[in-house]
Amino acid sequence: MLRVGLTGSIAVGKSYVSAVLAELGCHVLDADATAREVVAQGTPGLKKIVETFGEMVLLADGTLDRAGLGAIIFADEKQRGLLNSILHPFIIVAQDEQLSLWESEDPRGVGVIDAALMIESGGYKRFDKLIVVHCDPEVQLARLMARNNLTREEAQSRVAAQMPQAEKMRYADFLIDNSGDLPATRLRTEEVYKELRALGELQATGTR
Repeated sequence: MLRVGLTGSIAVGKSYVSAVLAELGCHVLDADATAREVVAQGTPGLKKIVETFGEMVLLADGTLDRAGLGAIIFADEKQRGLLNSILHPFIIVAQDEQLSLWESEDPRGVGVIDAALMIESGGYKRFDKLIVVHCDPEVQLARLMARNNLTREEAQSRVAAQMPQAEKMRYADFLIDNSGDLPATRLRTEEVYKELRALGELQATGTR
């Protein structure tokens, strides 16, 4: 199975590309969904978070208080880094288990992990190929302002807190520009999918 990373900055339309790839036949896993699963009630991940941050991050029913934890880490880079260091190993194990399952069921297929911070964490190195979704910076700001009901200054601040799009693009094996309309993005995604399928076939037959 060809293992593919999919990433991109905030509000560039990565989720749309992910959905199209799934529709076309890729096996797709959203890292955000995995992150929620590894801190579900009764998991070692949640236990570790409580040991680190205290009982205050739990709701009355014993589940994680995401808003409360978010308030702790939002303005504290050290605490944010600590949380990421706790979650990352659990997320990687869960992703690898899913990729192995897909591979056993569909050895010629394409397995895609959709993760926003794949480059920043170094996780992209685990994959055969990396797709980076990008768009015009002004389009990105407009989308973020509309989606999250932010002022321009607030949107700029959130974008500035991330790795610049241009830097992410340098890591890409495939680039998908989502600056225009969705049909154009879909067409480019279909082109990338065809190349990935071909690479998956070559890998499965040992000719790659």
